[in-house]
Amino acid sequence: MAPLRHRRLLLAVVILLLSGLPRPAHPFTELESDQIARFQEYLRIRTAHPSPDYAGAAAFLLPYAASLGLRTTTLHFTPCRTKPLLLLTWPGSDPSLPSVLLNSHIDSVPAEAERWSHPPFAAHRDPATGRVYARGAQDDKCLPVQYLEAIRGLRAAWFVPARTVHISLVPDEEIGGVDGFEKFARSEEFRALNVGFMLDEGQASPTDVFRVFYADRLVWRLIVKAAGAPGHGSRMFDGAAVDNLMDCLETVAGFKEAQFGMVKAGERGPGEVVSVNPVYMKAGIPSPTGFVMNMQPSEAEVGFDLRLPPTADIEQIKRRVKEEWAPAHINLTYELIRKGPVTDVAGRPIFTATDESNPWWSVFEQAITSAGGKLSKPEILSSTTDSRFVRQLGIPALGFSPMSNTPILLHDNNEFLEDKVFLRGIKVYEHVIRALSSFQG
Repeated sequence: MAPLRHRRLLLAVVILLLSGLPRPAHPFTELESDQIARFQEYLRIRTAHPSPDYAGAAAFLLPYAASLGLRTTTLHFTPCRTKPLLLLTWPGSDPSLPSVLLNSHIDSVPAEAERWSHPPFAAHRDPATGRVYARGAQDDKCLPVQYLEAIRGLRAAWFVPARTVHISLVPDEEIGGVDGFEKFARSEEFRALNVGFMLDEGQASPTDVFRVFYADRLVWRLIVKAAGAPGHGSRMFDGAAVDNLMDCLETVAGFKEAQFGMVKAGERGPGEVVSVNPVYMKAGIPSPTGFVMNMQPSEAEVGFDLRLPPTADIEQIKRRVKEEWAPAHINLTYELIRKGPVTDVAGRPIFTATDESNPWWSVFEQAITSAGGKLSKPEILSSTTDSRFVRQLGIPALGFSPMSNTPILLHDNNEFLEDKVFLRGIKVYEHVIRALSSFQG
C-alpha cells in the first residue's frame, strides 16, 4: 500500500508543477494553421511608410485572390503607377443589385524597431499567448486575409451571393488617401461598381463586444501666427510675440480641457467632441549653436490639429477662432484649413444612419448576432478612414474590425493580434458577407 500512496503523491506533485507552466496555444486545424500562416506572410511584407512595398503586397494578394476564383483588377491613379489599387470581385447571381464593397488599406505607419519586443516585420507568433506581433496586425492587414478566408469558407459551403462582392485594397490611407481611395471614389471605375454599401476598418475593443463606427470626425488644420515688437531678452514689456501666442495657447487649452472633461466623465465618446491639439511651434532666432537666448523674437507660430464631429456647428467654431483663440487685437492672425468635405453630395452631415431608416444597418446587426457577437453603441471614429470618401457620395458605410477582448494598439509599439481573435474574425465575416450579399432590399 505504501508504494501506491507514494505514487499518488508523486503524481499530485507533478500535476501541481505542470499547472504552473504556460499552457500551449489552442491546437488548430490544418486550415486554421494555414490561415494564420497567410496572415503572417502578409504582415512580413514591408508596407510601412515612407517606402511601402506595394508591389510586394500585390504579388501576394492577387494570386491569393485568383486561387479562390475571384476576378482581379489592378487600377492606377498616379502617373508613376507605383501605387496600385487592387480590386477583387466575386460576381453575384443578380448583377442588377447594388454591390457590397469591403475595403482595406495596404499601407501602414512606420515602426520604431528598437522599441518593440519583437521585430515589427517578422510577424512573430508567441506560442504561449498566440499573439502575432507586427506593424499592421490590427491596422489593418488582418482584414484582407479575413475577407478572403471568409469567402473561401462560403465557397466551400457552395454559397452563391446574390449581390456582387468587391474587395478594394488601397494605397496611401495612412497619409490621407489622396492617391488612393479619394481618386478611386471619383473615378468611372468606382461608379461602375454600383456600390450600395461598404464595410471598412474599425478598431479593436478591449471588452467582449465589437465596436462599430458610423462616421469619422471632420479634419481641419489651424495655424496661428503672432507678431510683436522684438526686444532684449531681459526686458519686460507688453505685446511680445511669444506672449501673444501664449495667450492663444492658454485659451485653446481651456477649451480642450472642457471637451476632454466630457469624455473622461463618460458624458460623450472621443469622437463626439471637438479636439484641438498643438502639433508644432515655431519661435526664436536661430544661432549656430541653437537659438539666440538674449533676444525676444518678433514672430511666433503654432499649428493645431482640429477635429470636429460631423454634426458640429462649423460657423460657431470659426467665430470662436476669430474672437477667442486668435483675436486680431493682440496681433494674432490665423489660417483655418479644411482637409476634406464637410457635407455629402446632398448637403447633409457625413454619417451613416444606424437605425431602422437604414436597412443595411439591420442586416449587419443581425449578421453579428447570428455569428454569436454583440455590438457596442455605434460610435464616431475620432480619427479618419477611407469611409469618409464613400459617405460623402451618400453611400452608407460602416467601420468594423472584429477584434474583441483586444487592447487598442494601432500605431503603437508592439502591435499584435491574437491568433484566436484573428480566426474568429474570419467566421464573423462569413456571416456578414453572407447576409449583406443576400440582402434583397
